[in-house]
Amino acid sequence: MSPPATKRLLLPILVSLAGACLVALLIYGVSAQSSSRTLDEQVASGRYPVAPASGRALPLLGGAARASLDSFHGQVRVLNFWASWCEPCRAEAPLLERAQRRLAAEGGTVLGVTYLDASPDAQAFARRFRLTYPELRDSDGSFARAYGTNQLPETFVIDRAGRIVAISRGEIDEGFLSRALARARSA
Repeated sequence: MSPPATKRLLLPILVSLAGACLVALLIYGVSAQSSSRTLDEQVASGRYPVAPASGRALPLLGGAARASLDSFHGQVRVLNFWASWCEPCRAEAPLLERAQRRLAAEGGTVLGVTYLDASPDAQAFARRFRLTYPELRDSDGSFARAYGTNQLPETFVIDRAGRIVAISRGEIDEGFLSRALARARSA
């Protein structure tokens, strides 16, 4: 074969290989879709999934006791993943504390989950913002992965039956929280 013929065959082979690589990346991306996006899709379509890993007990921040979502079964719960180094987490902490006061009066709770955060830093954060709701430690990130959490803050509103009725991937505001809690109360 002459060199020009080899070059003519090489280009289609390289294009085919590049196409195969793109298809492989697409397949990987779809198959590696996190459970969080599955949760998001279910909630968006009105099919409220049961909160994952609800029976898994995590240590309470600053203590030896442990708690799980199931420890608060029958209550409306706002599950908030945060870290002391997260600026939006700092911004929403006062809102979550106000929500805790309202929820506690009606038998509900906010549950904070520190995500890959050093305990002393997380404890200082909780003191600084005078957080009164339970703070759980997810030191290895496995609990957060069950929710597909990969950014902070992320918030999941859970009804009395343990189903996720609202998700916020990012900083929450009063409007989101009011709508989500109304949905959780009525579900």
